[in-house]
Amino acid sequence: MAGGKETPRQKMIGMMYLVLTALLALNVSKAILDAFVAIEENIQISNLNEYGRGEEKRLDLKEVAEDKSNPEAMKKAKILMGVVDKIDKMTIDQIKLLDGLKMEILEKCGENVKEVGPEFIVTKAYTDKDPLKPIRMNLMKVDGKDKYDEPMDVMGIADDIKRPTGNGIKMWDSYMKFRGDLASLIASSASTKEKKYSFKDPNIRNYKEIAEVSKTLDKAMKNVAPDDQDMLKKIYMSLTKKELDDMHEGEIKDVHWIGRTFDHSPSVAALASLSSLQKEILTARADAVSLIRLRVGGGEYSFNKIMALAYGPEVVNQNEDVELQVLMAAFDSDKQPSVTMGNAPVSKENIRDGKAFIKTKAGSTEMNLSGTITILNKSGVAKTLPWTKKIQVMKPQGTVSLPELNVLYKGYANKVEGVASGYDKTILTGSGVTLTQNGTGYIGTVSGAGKTASITVAGRNTTTNKTVTLGSFPFRVMTLPNPSLFFGATEEGGKASKVETRLFAKYSNSPLNATFTVLEYELNVAGAPRPAKGAGNVLSGEAMNLLKQAKPGSQISFMTKVVGPDKIQRKKGGVFTI
Repeated sequence: MAGGKETPRQKMIGMMYLVLTALLALNVSKAILDAFVAIEENIQISNLNEYGRGEEKRLDLKEVAEDKSNPEAMKKAKILMGVVDKIDKMTIDQIKLLDGLKMEILEKCGENVKEVGPEFIVTKAYTDKDPLKPIRMNLMKVDGKDKYDEPMDVMGIADDIKRPTGNGIKMWDSYMKFRGDLASLIASSASTKEKKYSFKDPNIRNYKEIAEVSKTLDKAMKNVAPDDQDMLKKIYMSLTKKELDDMHEGEIKDVHWIGRTFDHSPSVAALASLSSLQKEILTARADAVSLIRLRVGGGEYSFNKIMALAYGPEVVNQNEDVELQVLMAAFDSDKQPSVTMGNAPVSKENIRDGKAFIKTKAGSTEMNLSGTITILNKSGVAKTLPWTKKIQVMKPQGTVSLPELNVLYKGYANKVEGVASGYDKTILTGSGVTLTQNGTGYIGTVSGAGKTASITVAGRNTTTNKTVTLGSFPFRVMTLPNPSLFFGATEEGGKASKVETRLFAKYSNSPLNATFTVLEYELNVAGAPRPAKGAGNVLSGEAMNLLKQAKPGSQISFMTKVVGPDKIQRKKGGVFTI
């Protein structure tokens, strides 16, 4: 642009372009630095908001801890205030550490951090009276906004961005310890005399996808109180960062988070990053205190409408115990209601979890129960509402039906069904008959040589596991009736065809489903010199030849031996017209 062949005028114009380009670059750089200043200012404002959110819940809990009108809540709140104090101490250590790094960076850059006031960098200094508030700064007053060697040196990455040393690794380890200690303290503080809770830090530092963090935390939550798991997971994940990752589109591998964050970072950008860490810490503290505050009644949840509820069984049996649960639709777990049924108060031992547990005896007719429930508001003013509960009363009774016949047959799989009215489970037992569960009913097999048997019906309430015998029912025991003989499809006494070849023994027009087998037969044809005999139910060649000799309209007869499911062999004859 300013070569030797150019005229003096061209050289001058070229120099002007160079100066202009440099000025434009400086303006762009200044705009970027001013943007970091603005970002850092917004972060400082957010820090104060998160500090205030945590303080609001802490003071709310402290108020309960000092409220002598509610001894149970006060005792519980005092214990939880000790937990909050530990959380605050942990948080203060982190705030002071990060503030110390900010001040060291500014001092290294040659900035004035000794004087405090609106016209200086430090507008409000750190104070032990309010130790959770970070130092308030105005970075527009920083002269060396673009200095980056000093922040790298302070953060221990001047020699190697992959392996930070000194302040950098100290800050990182402290931040990771804060994450694990805070989560463990939150989990254990939910413990009661009956149940101990805990959280073992999985120390998550490296992962490919954030979904891996979520899955790992789900496994680590097995000993955390169910009500705490979602918030604890949120807090832990908000403090989780990838320790090692690539930079510059993978050109530099496995760079530490400290190196990736503070490498060639202008001083104001480095300060903004440290303020951002303070915000994460103050947010975690506010979330933790909010969660702990909820463990004492009257926390975040409030209500402006209340109603009385009573619930229990809709149907009961005569003389059976009845249990009702009566409660307010909204309640404070540390202020149990007072409940009456009729004019009698319910004892305090039977009131818990905002509900009264009432037991009474069922009468012989429909029951209409009623009473009142009373709860105190925050000012100690009583609110009383009526409650009612209607319960249908059923008389226990058992019935047994045999869908096939009103008897039990020997050697037969008798189908038995029973109903225990008023109970959700029916149990049948037998005397002289063995009952085996089969789907929703039973199979009854007669045992012994008795002429009678009995079936007992019992009902069981699976909720209370109480079983009541409702009655015993006698039955006659009989042998299976003889079956009818069929020649093909024709029943004995009917007109059959000469082409039929098989004999069958079975019940006709009977609900019984019994199978009989033809063991042997003897065929007689009118006018034939001798009968034809055979085994099984299929006619032999000899029998078929004899059958062909029968004249149309004449009669033939069979004498068979059959056996049924009861193993009894019966002789059964039948006459057919050809």
